[in-house]
Amino acid sequence: MSAEDLEKYETEMELKLYREYRDVVGLFKYVIETERRFYLTNDYEMQVHSVHGEVFFEVSMADAWVWDMYRPARFVKQVRVLTFKDVNIEELNKSDLELPSS
Repeated sequence: MSAEDLEKYETEMELKLYREYRDVVGLFKYVIETERRFYLTNDYEMQVHSVHGEVFFEVSMADAWVWDMYRPARFVKQVRVLTFKDVNIEELNKSDLELPSS
């Protein structure tokens, strides 16, 4: 497989992932972004832990969708993320998800 073939494959996978995201985003209430992944979910719990002066975050999600083009199944029943990096959680506004009518 040439570098050009690999690049074409990755571009096609990204487009397929974007289309899937566009199809499912309306089913979810929250977007959760960590340093490694991007999740859609309707239910989450976040805890902040401090151990020996180090702070880390634990985020648990149920019935989530994960943005990862190399993952064969993007819907996951349970997700638990531990991270020392920032966690961004946004509540989706349903009106932002609707396409304008022509």
